[in-house]
Amino acid sequence: MDWKVRAIRGATTASANTYKAIQEAVTELLTELQQRNQIDPDDIISATFTATQDLDAVFPAAIARQCFGWEQVPLLDVQHMHVEGAMPLCIRLLIHINLPLDCAPVKHIYLREAASLREDLNYSEISGSCA
Repeated sequence: MDWKVRAIRGATTASANTYKAIQEAVTELLTELQQRNQIDPDDIISATFTATQDLDAVFPAAIARQCFGWEQVPLLDVQHMHVEGAMPLCIRLLIHINLPLDCAPVKHIYLREAASLREDLNYSEISGSCA
């Protein structure tokens, strides 16, 4: 089977700058990304989380390591560039992953308030999965 490096994007918002609120948002995002893309942590090359400057209660990558078995995945947390008027309490994610060439198109996931960042993505029309 032939493989190709692909990128998967996602974003969500936390309800507050607390450990619990960030954990809930990251857990929801990663669960949805894994289910819709059938992600195997062994296939992930790396993942970068960004958080807006108003989120500093916990590292999103720490949640991925603890809750999703991503202990061996190279993870990075960075502060998202501040732009006046940008969406607050926002967590973004970029995953680089090896996927089979015959895999269905990746599904980028934007949840909660972050759904407005990519209104062009209609998840109800996306079907298919990696076998």
